[in-house]
Amino acid sequence: MRENRINKIQCSIDFGAMSNALVPVLAAIFLGAAPIGFAEAEVNSVASNGFEIVDTVMIQAPPERVYAALGQIAQWWSSAHTFSKDAANLSLDLKAGGCFCERLKDGGSVQHLAVVYASPGQGLRLRGALGPLQMEGVDGTLAWTLKPGEGGTNVTQSYVVGGYIRTGMGDWAPRVDKVLHEQLDRLQRFVEAKPLN
Repeated sequence: MRENRINKIQCSIDFGAMSNALVPVLAAIFLGAAPIGFAEAEVNSVASNGFEIVDTVMIQAPPERVYAALGQIAQWWSSAHTFSKDAANLSLDLKAGGCFCERLKDGGSVQHLAVVYASPGQGLRLRGALGPLQMEGVDGTLAWTLKPGEGGTNVTQSYVVGGYIRTGMGDWAPRVDKVLHEQLDRLQRFVEAKPLN
């Protein structure tokens, strides 16, 4: 079943449209390649107008601790997946209307996503286009759902993206998949006080 999903993604790439060089370059800078040995999150679906990525992990901590850690994004998000190349420039305000933002040099800034739902110990939802997806005609919802489980918190991370991408959705889904899985792995390690690398 997993193999069929991967084949579907690979077959949906529009190689003729990949002549636009700017988008792949930006993707390489912001999304990069996941470290060797990383398991991919599940790309649930890919269509011409969007994709959905879902990943689940059990974190050995109560939901309230995991929720608080989401707000400490500068401590666990990878610097390799920022515009400034330094995660210390990131911030995430855990309230509706809050910003997942990044400071840039010379007083610049980036709004990555905006918080639309914040429920301590239960979940967080943000809207917007991550990284180079901001250059495309898309919007998305990044969500973390927290549920108490045996020995910790079951965390489901999902990112649903819809709209128009010049090189096609199928080209982007696996890249975003790898990056977001890496961030969820780093969140788990941060909360469980394990090395991030």
